[in-house]
Amino acid sequence: MKIHEYQAKELLAAAGAPIPRHIVVRSAEEAGRAFDELGGRGAMIKAQIHAGGRGAGQLKDYPEKLGGVKFAPTREKAVAIAAAMLAHKLVTKQTGPDGQKISTLIVQADAEPAKEYYLGMVLDRSIGMPVMMASAEGGMDIEEVAVRSPEKILKIPVAPETGLWPFQAQKLAFDLGFAPEQIPAVVKIMLAVSKVYLDKDASIVEVNPLAVTKAGEVVVLDAKIDFDDNALFRHPELQTLRDLSEENPTEIRASQANLNYIQLDGNIGCLVNGAGLAMATMDIIHYHGGKPANFLDVGGGVTAEGAIEAFRIILSDPGVKGILVNIFGGIAKCDLIAEALVKAGREVGFKVPVVVRLEGTNSDKAREILKSVQSELPMIRPAAGLTEAAKMVVDLAK
Repeated sequence: MKIHEYQAKELLAAAGAPIPRHIVVRSAEEAGRAFDELGGRGAMIKAQIHAGGRGAGQLKDYPEKLGGVKFAPTREKAVAIAAAMLAHKLVTKQTGPDGQKISTLIVQADAEPAKEYYLGMVLDRSIGMPVMMASAEGGMDIEEVAVRSPEKILKIPVAPETGLWPFQAQKLAFDLGFAPEQIPAVVKIMLAVSKVYLDKDASIVEVNPLAVTKAGEVVVLDAKIDFDDNALFRHPELQTLRDLSEENPTEIRASQANLNYIQLDGNIGCLVNGAGLAMATMDIIHYHGGKPANFLDVGGGVTAEGAIEAFRIILSDPGVKGILVNIFGGIAKCDLIAEALVKAGREVGFKVPVVVRLEGTNSDKAREILKSVQSELPMIRPAAGLTEAAKMVVDLAK
């Protein structure tokens, strides 16, 4: 689950990190009032969407160069910038060409950075531990720094039982080149990042930039936090931070049916049980010249109801021209899955070819079931193996 910048900052502030004062607004008029409340001496207007690269982005169909982060020196300018942002979608490297609608802004007290750093915490799967990462070259180009000069990304393993120790944070701050008088503030921010990451079951916490302002203050100028969906049951307080308007409606529908679904831009729908098998299915479709329209893992215990909803979700995508069902029957027997597919076909009505590969427990019985309904459901096409199934669905989708 993703949250907005202002929400991430507020979580870090609650953990002890210093953040610039900001006010959340949803109209140009509110932006003007917020500008006055912050002192009327200049403020940053920042679009709140679930995508990075906002500062380097561009408002779609807007005649002037204007991204999602802009300084407003006057009240009039703040109102005009806010009005433009709320009236146009923002296009960044992460949104795609269609852009993302902006519904919320923050008006942030001016905290012009003199120097920008990067700070983040994420799981390092190679060592099986969280790591605190930092770089003295923060800002919008941190991804390029990681590729061009990986040695400039400093890393410290963090034991999840204890969190980041103050002495680790002090050493990291020293290695980044902070002045002695700045290190206490930097340590507070690093400890806050570690606390939020571990206490809230985050999958990533980023502060980019961690800034030293021209006034000499060390502050969290921007922040990003994503949470592990599988741990949200432990954190009901985080559910209120979810902004469904920022998420794909089809993916929301799938999550409500306990289906793991991600929409892609291909024309072959995939219905698979097991994440690893789903990835392999997408790979083999690519290998034979096709393009998956989705990732869909129905889990090991797929039911008739789950299969029906999965087909409805797949077929709601007008770009789907064929579907590959790839099921390995282990916990769920293949004959039960075949019966679920038949029920789904009768209730949903297949308008595109559905190639079915069933392997595992009672697979022979499952093939007999599918064969018996060929005249009733001609769009169901059984396949003997995965390679045959992939080739068949790619050809039929053309």
